[in-house]
Amino acid sequence: MRTLEQFNAACNAIAAVAFTEQCAGKIDLQKLVYYDIRRNFGLSAQMTIRAISKVSEAYKRDKTLQPHFRAHSAMVYDQRICAFPGPDRVSLLTLDGRAVMPFRFGRYAEGMLARKRGQCDLLYRASSATFFLAITVDAPEPTPDEVSDYLGVDLGIINIATTSDGEIVNHGPTQIHAHVNTVRARYSRLRAKLQQKGTKSAKRLLKTRSQRETRFVRDTNHCISKALVSTAQDTARGIALENLKNIRTRITVRGKRQRRVLHSWGFFQLRAFIAYKAALAGVRVALVNPAYTSQTCSQCGQCAKANRHTQAKFLCQSCGYACHADVNAAVNIGRAAVIPPNAAPLVTSAG
Repeated sequence: MRTLEQFNAACNAIAAVAFTEQCAGKIDLQKLVYYDIRRNFGLSAQMTIRAISKVSEAYKRDKTLQPHFRAHSAMVYDQRICAFPGPDRVSLLTLDGRAVMPFRFGRYAEGMLARKRGQCDLLYRASSATFFLAITVDAPEPTPDEVSDYLGVDLGIINIATTSDGEIVNHGPTQIHAHVNTVRARYSRLRAKLQQKGTKSAKRLLKTRSQRETRFVRDTNHCISKALVSTAQDTARGIALENLKNIRTRITVRGKRQRRVLHSWGFFQLRAFIAYKAALAGVRVALVNPAYTSQTCSQCGQCAKANRHTQAKFLCQSCGYACHADVNAAVNIGRAAVIPPNAAPLVTSAG
């Protein structure tokens, strides 16, 4: 605990220098503070380097503000100051020298610990008075197989993910995510009520609820991405996604409710989860241009705004084909990924 608190105190001292000197570069900042930090805070050479690196990364994000670190903020350990002498033992460098201690882990983490370990973060949770060690490991990524077909995925507000197979993932047979929009609306109402009240207890509850909502969104995105990657892997297909970059600035939003709905879900997070899960599973992922995918008939190819009869219903004005609007868009997205000029890889490792 003393090492953690001293490390973050040193980070605050470094941040003050970085802000005063307007210095964000790690090497330049090291020249300014290295010897003073070691002398004033008693940190080892590598601890000092880690503290400088942490401040540099934080300050680069917004150079108009001086970074501030809580006393129990995460402490970064690398291979020079952290080692694993046994399968359930970790050796951490402290202000009083090396300390070897046992740590507990679950069944999922047990398989991960067999891999090569890298940098880790020491975390402290005051609510449970417990230290956590977040360890990074090298995960092998198989080369994605060449595919002739893609699972098209349409991302949306009402239906978070709809596939070209006709499956609406957040309203699947298990009903795991059927309550997603209800929960989002409930959090929105509670947030507005607490913000209007404005008392200290309301602000405290608002912070707690915010963290709970963040966890809910992350868990839902994990479940949806896992289901999509599993489906693609089982059917030997790639995954085609819409390129929704800058979506919040590209569309016209009318009304407070629409703004709340659009900004309350992490589409980029969902896409990132799909990308890394697909990379681990050897599934190819591609981005396609989403323009007119919801207005184009997947049967005859006729494109017209009137084809989108309602939010949920697609009715082609040319051939009369009718289906769920999101399913029709997903089919178009999957088909576009097969055409090289309209498809671009999401990440290099994913294809």
